[in-house]
Amino acid sequence: MNYSKKVMAMEPSPIRDMMVRAAELEDVISFAVGEPDFLPAPNIIETAKKALDSGVTRYTPGAGLEELRAEYAKYLSDAIKVPYKKEEVIVTAGGMSAIFLGLSTILDEGDEVLISDPYWTNYAQQIILSGGIPVSVNVFEENNFVITPEEIKKVITPGTKAILINSPSNPTGGVIDDRALQEIADIAIEKDIFLISDEVYRHILFDNKKYISITSLEGLKERTLIIDSCSKSYAMTGFRVGFAAGPKEWIDQMIKITEDVYSCVSGFSQMAAIEAFRSGSENREIMLREYEKRRNYIYNRIKGMDKISCIKPQGAFYVFVNIKNTGLSSKEFCNRLLEEQHVAVVPGDNFGKNAEGYVRISYATSMENIKNGLQRMENFLNSL
Repeated sequence: MNYSKKVMAMEPSPIRDMMVRAAELEDVISFAVGEPDFLPAPNIIETAKKALDSGVTRYTPGAGLEELRAEYAKYLSDAIKVPYKKEEVIVTAGGMSAIFLGLSTILDEGDEVLISDPYWTNYAQQIILSGGIPVSVNVFEENNFVITPEEIKKVITPGTKAILINSPSNPTGGVIDDRALQEIADIAIEKDIFLISDEVYRHILFDNKKYISITSLEGLKERTLIIDSCSKSYAMTGFRVGFAAGPKEWIDQMIKITEDVYSCVSGFSQMAAIEAFRSGSENREIMLREYEKRRNYIYNRIKGMDKISCIKPQGAFYVFVNIKNTGLSSKEFCNRLLEEQHVAVVPGDNFGKNAEGYVRISYATSMENIKNGLQRMENFLNSL
């Protein structure tokens, strides 16, 4: 029997693989998972409980609860200073579903989607599943891992259907600056292509940096799909509530296929999300302050180590560490670090061809784990 060529072309998740291997060892400190170590605010959890107690256990509309769509449209309009209506919003089963639905509604077999390399592994996989071809746009450490129009122009072709951007970035923590955003916008308009903007880390920005969505630029809202989620901003990963916001026609096409993918998002999770948008900003700020402390500690600690280095990430909760001076490949570094010091990090080459020679450290874990884990990492480096 022959399985789907699309599925066979996919690689197993390197992050999940590292999680499984780490679970087989004792006393492991993991920097592998991009999941907040915080709990949702108590009022969010209480809202979910009350919803269950009151019988919110049945199917919901494929587009999401009208109340949540309206609440998210209001929140997004305030957050990025671009007006949205509930009809321009769909509630999805996490941000990943939003990306998959968005890609599925615009891609035909062989259409190309540009993604910055290093990239979050799921982007390439979802493009393939949707029948498209992921095309790497190289980004470089010396440019703070920010995508540039020069690199886009090197790979764009008549077959390019969309550009997918992620800022702040997983895995690099890079944030696209105003000039680059405008130049990407100009290319999209000139070539008449779609944009998908993954903004799930929008609120995790450091050094008082303010977020700018590409949709705020002239002519971009009409061709851009925003991807969002409650997972990172409100520590609600297990609730599986995501969003897409974009042109009504694009959203309408996505709504059509929810029935064929996951049917709907659970009602009690959506009720909890409504509460998050109405009263969750304080908890969000608490998490941000803690992430910034962790980032600063990791950055300064790595600066004092031999053989590795990193730039100071501007957002998200990842440090993309340059390990080229160790003489080890990314996989060798991660395998030995796990085996010898019981510390789990993710090899860079799993984030694209341009990411070899790096490893990703997630600091969505406690300061105690960070201090102990980095000491073990230094012990490992000193043993090389």
